[in-house]
Amino acid sequence: MTATATGAGGHGPRLRRIRVLAFDVDGVLTDGRVWFAGGDVGWNRFFDTKDGYMMQEMRRRGYKVGIVSGGDSRSLRERFGDGERALKVDFAFTGDEDKTGAYEGIKALGFGDEDILYMGDEFFDVPLLRRCGFSATVPEASEEIRDLVHYVTRAPGGRGAAREVMDMVRRAGAAPGAPGL
Repeated sequence: MTATATGAGGHGPRLRRIRVLAFDVDGVLTDGRVWFAGGDVGWNRFFDTKDGYMMQEMRRRGYKVGIVSGGDSRSLRERFGDGERALKVDFAFTGDEDKTGAYEGIKALGFGDEDILYMGDEFFDVPLLRRCGFSATVPEASEEIRDLVHYVTRAPGGRGAAREVMDMVRRAGAAPGAPGL
């Protein structure tokens, strides 16, 4: 059953088990558009600060948070790397459209499928969307992806969609010691 716009569709028990928040980048944390800023900078993307803020808040609450992206670029490394200005994440798997290896890497940290929330919007995200404990996508995803997931966000990709899903987890009072606000 896919829930949309009005709430989590009764997924509270599933959300309360979540301990890992994993996000695709292009189309989920961004609106999917890129532009080339020259050889020194490369391809760039716009990210929503609401998503980034809540990723940090969820880490503070004890969740493992990170990205799984088929793409790789300087802008991704700058946003999610180890640099002084980077958004600190627990894992960043980039540069491989076959994301099953990244998923196994997350599980190797000691997590089961039921512990993992994955949010993706493309066909190469399907293996992860089918395996994870809670799956979500954005309204711009294809119909097949929207029909597959547990939840379709109201917010579009790159405009707070990830924040919307993290708010659901937070409000569900999910794992690790994270009372809802």
